[in-house]
Amino acid sequence: MKWFALVVGATLVLSVSAAQASEALAEKSGCLGCHSVSEKVVGPSYKDVAAKYKGQKDAPSVLFQKVRNGGSGVWGTVAMPANSKVSDKDLKKIIAWILAQK
Repeated sequence: MKWFALVVGATLVLSVSAAQASEALAEKSGCLGCHSVSEKVVGPSYKDVAAKYKGQKDAPSVLFQKVRNGGSGVWGTVAMPANSKVSDKDLKKIIAWILAQK
C-alpha cells in the first residue's frame, strides 16, 4: 500500500511539473503576451480554446497549423501572427498543455 501511495504521489508531482514546464515554455515562446490561461487578452483564453476543440481528434494538428502559420477569423478579426521561431517539439508541448486546460 505504501508503494502504491508513493507511485501516485510521484505521478502527481511529475504531472504538475510537466504542466508548469509547458506554461513556462508558452511564456518563453511569447504566447502569454496575447493569451492567458483563463481570460481573453488579445486572443482567446487557453481554457476557451480547449473547450472549443474538446473531443476533436484532429485538434492538435489543426492548432499546430494555426499557431505555426497564423491567421484570423476563428476568434474575431485580430490576426494571430505566424510563430515560426518555436520548434515543432516545443509547439506540440504547448498545444498539448493548452488542450489539457479545463
